[in-house]
Amino acid sequence: MMNIERKPFGKTARGEAVTLFEIQTPELTARVLDYGATVQALLVPDKDGKLVDVVLGHDTIEGYETHDGYLGACVGRVANRLGGAQFTLNGKTYILAKNDGKNHLHGGLRGFDKYVWDAEVLEDGVKFSRVSLDGEEGYPGTLRVSVSYRVANGALTITYDAVSDQDTLCNLTNHSYFNLNGGGTALSHTLQIHADRFTENSDQCMPTGKILPVDGTPFDFRAPKPVGRDIGQDDVQLRNCGGYDHNFCLADTGALLPAAVLSSAESGVTMRVSTTMPGVQLYAANFLGPWTGKGGAMYEKRDAVCLETQFYPNAMQCEAFRKPVLKAGERYHQVTVYAFSNK
Repeated sequence: MMNIERKPFGKTARGEAVTLFEIQTPELTARVLDYGATVQALLVPDKDGKLVDVVLGHDTIEGYETHDGYLGACVGRVANRLGGAQFTLNGKTYILAKNDGKNHLHGGLRGFDKYVWDAEVLEDGVKFSRVSLDGEEGYPGTLRVSVSYRVANGALTITYDAVSDQDTLCNLTNHSYFNLNGGGTALSHTLQIHADRFTENSDQCMPTGKILPVDGTPFDFRAPKPVGRDIGQDDVQLRNCGGYDHNFCLADTGALLPAAVLSSAESGVTMRVSTTMPGVQLYAANFLGPWTGKGGAMYEKRDAVCLETQFYPNAMQCEAFRKPVLKAGERYHQVTVYAFSNK
């Protein structure tokens, strides 16, 4: 049985009304905001049937506006990092904001996470849409973009669609921070990633263009292991990013395929991630907080795991990487599924 309710969630500093949409089913309840097309809560039953909220977030709009962690937000126009905060497309160089040292991160100073989106209630969820005008944050082309959140059979399906009137870049993801126990450290969570390669990062946590094998490294998650088992190893890639903050190379077929499995013995909750995207960023919340989150909980370093499906970061500066270029008039369409169980 599906029930969808809308509730006021305060006003932004700009005076815009924000709405929370609660999508209720017996197996999963999702709460999503039109601000940033944000996943504010995901409630799933644990092994004892008790509901646990498995994503980090805030109880007020002020929390989302104050903190810079992108908790649960849709990030774009280009998720993750762009080296040198610029790119060249069709012979023209576009200059972007340097909001991550010398580099560009998650769409810039006011990315998609900082807008109130239009909302449409669907039979099985909510569709958020906005128009990103030509030149917004330095990107070419007017981009019409939508993100749909649908709930069924214990799974949250996120569908991204976009079309532009000019050639542009488009790489959208959701930046949810998962803790399957509802709080505390996430280092004891067990993680499996279906990838035998990952992208090498510089000391600016920026892909260099090199693709490395996971074999014999702390990045080998082909068999399930605790997130924290190898995170403290003396490894140059871990030192470069303060822990895991790396892109893993998935099967790049365009089909919806399994990407990762995250589970907790404590709660009994398992989350299976599938995606059409070619990469997934594992971020172990190395720089999270300390912030006060939902219900007064304190969010701190390593209290969550992010699994951000995406095109490879810094692809425009790395010759061998597939480019996140969206041609004028062509359709951007990607799907990611987060499916939960307590068995």
